Amino acid sequence: MSDFFNSGWGVYIALVTIVGIVWCLWLLFSQRKTQVTYKPDGSVADTGHVWDDDLRELNNPLPRWWMWMFLLSCVFGIAYLVLYPGLGNYQGTLGYSTTGAHEASVQQANQQLKPIYAKYMEMDVKLVAADPKAKEMGQRLFLNYCAQCHGSDAGGSKGFPNLSDRDWLYGGEPADIRTTILQGRAGVMPAFAHLSGVEQSDVANYVRNMAGLAADQLKSARGAEVFKANCAACHGGDGKGNPAMGAPNLTDKVWLYGGSEASIIETIAKGRNGMMPAHQEILTPEKVHLLTAYVWGLSNQKVSADSQK
Repeated sequence: MSDFFNSGWGVYIALVTIVGIVWCLWLLFSQRKTQVTYKPDGSVADTGHVWDDDLRELNNPLPRWWMWMFLLSCVFGIAYLVLYPGLGNYQGTLGYSTTGAHEASVQQANQQLKPIYAKYMEMDVKLVAADPKAKEMGQRLFLNYCAQCHGSDAGGSKGFPNLSDRDWLYGGEPADIRTTILQGRAGVMPAFAHLSGVEQSDVANYVRNMAGLAADQLKSARGAEVFKANCAACHGGDGKGNPAMGAPNLTDKVWLYGGSEASIIETIAKGRNGMMPAHQEILTPEKVHLLTAYVWGLSNQKVSADSQK
C-alpha cells in the first residue's frame, strides 16, 4: 500500500480502518442488552412493520453465539492488522510483504532450477540453440517474458520488432542479443517537424525508392538532398543504418512502423520512441543464456534449414 499512497493517505486509511472496527464493536455491545418485549395480550411486540399480511419484524436480542463470532472476528481483524500490513503505511510487526514473499518464491524456484540449467551454461549459445530440450525451455521463457510484445511466434507487430527474421536494429549476434535482454534498448527517432510538408513527402518517397518500393521519382530526386542533410547522420549515406545506434536499415522492406508513404511521413514529422525494458534484475544468468540461444535460433536455424532444402 505504501507503493501507491503518500504518508497523508496512509494516515487517512489507517484512521478509517480503526474507526470502522471501533464502530462495529460499539454497535455490537449497544445491541446486546436488547430484551424481548411483550404486548398486554402476551404476544411478542414487534416494530410495527408487517409484510405479506403476516410477516412481522421483531426486535429480539442478538443470539449469543452470533455475538461471540462477531466479537472474535473483530479481535482477529485487530490482531491481523498488528502483525501484517493493512493500516496505511504501517508494515506490521512481522515485516511481511507480498513483494518479499514473491521474491523469496522466485529465488527458491531459481535455486531449484539451477542444476537443470547448469549444463547449458557451459555450452556455446549456438549449440544450445540446436538442443531440442534447451529450445523447449527457451520457448517457455520467451512466452513468459517476451511474447507480450513480440508475439508468441516472435513475429512482432507495429512498433515491436520481428525476431524471427535476420533484420536486427542492434545486431543479431549472440552477444548483441544478450546485451539487449540484460540492459534493454531505448530507440529514439527524433521528430523533424521543421521540415515542410513537401520536404517530408519528398524524403519519404526517397526512402521508399531506396527500399525498392513504388515511389514518385520526381519527389525522390528532391528528397535525396533532404535525406543527406537530415537523415544520413544516423542511417548512413546509403541508408543501410547503424546497429551501434539502433538506426534501422532503410534499404530493405522491413518496417517497424509501416512502410507506406503516410507512415513514413508520420515517422519523420512526429518521431518514434521505442523501449525494450532491461531484464537483468528479473532473469538469472542461466535464463538469459537459454533465452539468448532461443532468440538467436529463431532466425538463424530457420535460415540454415531453408538453405538445406
